[in-house]
Amino acid sequence: MVVDELHDLGLERMDDEEIRGFLSSQKVGVLAFPDRESPYLLPMSYGFDDDATLYFTFLVGSTSRKKELIEQAEYVSFLVYRVDSMFSWESVLLQGTLKEIPETEWDTLDAETTSAWRPEILRQAQSSGEVVLYGFQIAAQSGIRHTGLPPGFERQSE
Repeated sequence: MVVDELHDLGLERMDDEEIRGFLSSQKVGVLAFPDRESPYLLPMSYGFDDDATLYFTFLVGSTSRKKELIEQAEYVSFLVYRVDSMFSWESVLLQGTLKEIPETEWDTLDAETTSAWRPEILRQAQSSGEVVLYGFQIAAQSGIRHTGLPPGFERQSE
């Protein structure tokens, strides 16, 4: 079934403003790279500029599968979701491109990058120079939310 067919059960599409609000209120999601056998998925924290760019901080080493996939991928996907209950949840799926942000520009993005939640290991590694910042330019987006009620409950007429 498609989203529109499930509207009566509480499934709704999110508009652009609702998607921006949702992305602003969340801090983590799943980044997906195309790969030969199956997609390569990474849980990621992010910062958001409230417009069309997310910012990811990557911890990279001398050999990095993430960096290799970034260089190969024309487009990547990012999924952000929140689940409050079986009857109340939201998700936003983004497609876009990743571009490394030169370290000389990091200070201008301080508000976007410092608001991102990060595991403590990334904070510690940042001082050792093993961190790379990427901008995810949103090319396409879609969002849905379920605001239905449990079986046996009916919506009250206004």
